[in-house]
Amino acid sequence: MSAFTCDYAGAAPAPSPNFGERAGGRRPDIILLHYTGMETAEGALKWLRAPESQVSCHYFVHEDGRIEQLVREADRAWHAGKSFWKGEIDINSASIGIEIVNAGHPGGLPDFPEKQIDAVVELCLDCGRRWDIAPERVLAHSDVAPIRKVDPGENFPWQRLHAGGVGHWVEPSPIAGGRFFQKGDAGQPVEALQTMLSLYGYAVEIDGIYSEKTEGAVAAFQRHFRPVRVDGIADFSTIDTLHRLLSALPRLGA
Repeated sequence: MSAFTCDYAGAAPAPSPNFGERAGGRRPDIILLHYTGMETAEGALKWLRAPESQVSCHYFVHEDGRIEQLVREADRAWHAGKSFWKGEIDINSASIGIEIVNAGHPGGLPDFPEKQIDAVVELCLDCGRRWDIAPERVLAHSDVAPIRKVDPGENFPWQRLHAGGVGHWVEPSPIAGGRFFQKGDAGQPVEALQTMLSLYGYAVEIDGIYSEKTEGAVAAFQRHFRPVRVDGIADFSTIDTLHRLLSALPRLGA
């Protein structure tokens, strides 16, 4: 493992051998956030630096706010796995991967300490400025790999990141009654929902059938943008929040 100068001035080097070249010299235009999902930070960091693991990330953020860099930003870290976003299937080549120390779902979804989130905000701001990364391309691992991945989880404070200038966010619409769609439903309204999810970036087939894949994309969306209830059911709150997010995208207009 060769030493390097950290791209982010606030990080300390902790080189991992698990990296390669970005395909075609690709510039990163996604920031992808994960939780470690392990009992200890030490165990997670050791695994990300072990040759046999075949996994890594660019940055590792401790609970006390310390940041270590494992892979240079110019290189392709191995953190996303099989994934998709807005037509891109090589998310590793397109992204900067940030692992955030947290036991996650296996550990009962503990809170993320304030110092840790402050550090994540500063790191994302710095990476975003240097690589000109759009706010809507600060994503969860669960966004790009619905069903397969659930991190950084519904307890991750996306609203706090947005308040600090990181990511895309609107206040979620409150949960209320009314019509909803769920697995097994079919028809034009389901096709319209799938179209909206696809426009935002999620991997869904636009076929008008509320399949397991559509349910998974809805759950991933809820986990990020409407976390108070993650059930894969497209209720008014979910659909309205998605519509307002799409309307807030610069390229689509309000």
